[in-house]
Amino acid sequence: MKQFGGFHLDTGNECLWRGSAQVMLPPKPFHVLRYLVEHPGRLITHDELLDALWPETYVQPQVLRTYVLELRKALGDDAGQPRFIRTVMKRGYRFVATIQECEDGAAAGDGLGAGVGHRRAIVGRGTETSRLEAALALAARGERQIVFVSGEAGIGKTALVDAFCSQGARRVAVQVARGQCVEGFGRRDEYYPVTEALGGLCLNSEGAGAVLARVAPAWLVGLGREPAMHATPLLWTERRPGDLCAALEEVAAEKPLLLVLEDIQWGDEGTLQLLSALARRRAAAKLLVLATCGPCNRLGGERKDGETGERGAGTAGSPVEALKRNLLMRQLCVEIALAPLRREELEALLRRELQTGTIPTGLTAFVHHRSEGNPLFAIAIAEHLVARGFLTRGDEGWAVRGSLEEAEAEVPERLAQMIEMEMEGLTAEEQRALGAGSLMGIAFPAWAVAAALGDEAARVEETCDRLARRVHFVERGGEDELPDGTRSEFYVFVHGLYREVLYRRQAAARRAQWHGRIGDRLGELFRGRETAVARERSLHYEAAGDWLRATATLCEAAAHAKERRATTEVQSLVKEALRMAEHLPNPERIGALEAVHAIVTQGPGEDAEGVAPRRRGRNLTKSGRVLNDREYGDGAA
Repeated sequence: MKQFGGFHLDTGNECLWRGSAQVMLPPKPFHVLRYLVEHPGRLITHDELLDALWPETYVQPQVLRTYVLELRKALGDDAGQPRFIRTVMKRGYRFVATIQECEDGAAAGDGLGAGVGHRRAIVGRGTETSRLEAALALAARGERQIVFVSGEAGIGKTALVDAFCSQGARRVAVQVARGQCVEGFGRRDEYYPVTEALGGLCLNSEGAGAVLARVAPAWLVGLGREPAMHATPLLWTERRPGDLCAALEEVAAEKPLLLVLEDIQWGDEGTLQLLSALARRRAAAKLLVLATCGPCNRLGGERKDGETGERGAGTAGSPVEALKRNLLMRQLCVEIALAPLRREELEALLRRELQTGTIPTGLTAFVHHRSEGNPLFAIAIAEHLVARGFLTRGDEGWAVRGSLEEAEAEVPERLAQMIEMEMEGLTAEEQRALGAGSLMGIAFPAWAVAAALGDEAARVEETCDRLARRVHFVERGGEDELPDGTRSEFYVFVHGLYREVLYRRQAAARRAQWHGRIGDRLGELFRGRETAVARERSLHYEAAGDWLRATATLCEAAAHAKERRATTEVQSLVKEALRMAEHLPNPERIGALEAVHAIVTQGPGEDAEGVAPRRRGRNLTKSGRVLNDREYGDGAA
């Protein structure tokens, strides 16, 4: 194991550690880092790195820049003042940190994943693994199989495929060819993941190279190899999907072939056409194509004035979704959609990561609530708790220190960076709409966003509808029926952490302005019945720092409750009003206290109850997960 600058590179288990916390790296960036670390101090040219990691395969040098950028984020490295990876302009990279050797296991001694001596077992995916093994068994009998593994970012698609390729596939001797779609490469490098998969296949199988040379020579030329002498120029200059389909079927004749295409939502049109052709061919083939498909909100190509760009390939209406629906309808593929981990499954994940048989009381519930069952989020939250000292390991095992409520106020840095990167793919208008929506909580109505931004409600609904179609973390939730009889769509953040990051990325002055506008709009919507939404208005005025109006709205509501003889409600509202009044300067505070005193001593009057809006749509949990369809009334905000 190699140590540098607080990090440990475990080459045996192919993982990176920062102190006691594991840093999640995809396979290719890990191999780039490993090669740089194993050759410290000297210039590693682009060609050397490409030849070492992609032998006999043509790969565009730009892919290295993508992986190095990912490594810099994982290492916290600054390209301007590098501590680890220094860029040598137009030539390559140099690893500049001091390397020390240490014994395996010493790096992560008391941290997450400590003592792991083998590839970690998958957690909570028994049903999905069984389905993959069944598909492989069918493929081994000559029944070609196309399987999509889908799910949100961090749900564990790659982990499932890794476990299946390294463990499940051992039950049936197979050849594995694996390619990775890279975001943004589809337009510049057609068939990129296919070329990567073929390069690895030819490297591990001389027979595969011979078949390609005879049946699909143009694809061999794409790998940087010479075509067969007998091949006609047309055959080795045009990469035709049919030729490759025939070649792959022949390669799989002796031993089943497992072709893995990861992150197909970023795949180019040619790769999708090849996938479609492989699924539709009628001939028997010992072939299993496994395509992982995640969400995508990045926009392809350059935007023109007034355009929002193309939809991400993992969104509704995208080429991948259209292909998948078509194949499913024709029963030419199956889809394995990964759901969030259940609470007991997440506890098993924590036991694996913490290398312990006992989880501290309350930890599983806290992590499950915060992560909503997303494995990547759960691990990042656990790492954050360890790094911040909320979770410590002593002689008697792990223990929670301090208050987890305090920890809940923080978003793990790694997740915040991931979410921020997703925001970069959105227009300024879309980012503002989401930022304004985050003020309302998990569910946000379009009218509130329009009020905060000072924009037209119809225009805001169009923006939010576009977001719900394109991005994976916002969904349409239903519609609000407002007091004037009009209707307004409302939307839902599918994960609370997205809402928190969006809220915190807004400047404090802007948040205050937006909260104030929403409070005013609530008053306008309920003109004559303002007391029905007094609590909601006071919360917005409190967030805006307008303590006078926050106190006044609560006093109005308390007076209204007293008229209805709602004693408990009066006490609660008066208590809140007194708390707000403490923030006022002396003259205004004295006036507010007098108003509260008058409410307490005044006799009750007639009932004057307001009516909250009725919301039609999907009932939501606190986290925003959809439960079922029914009508419910829960206030205007």
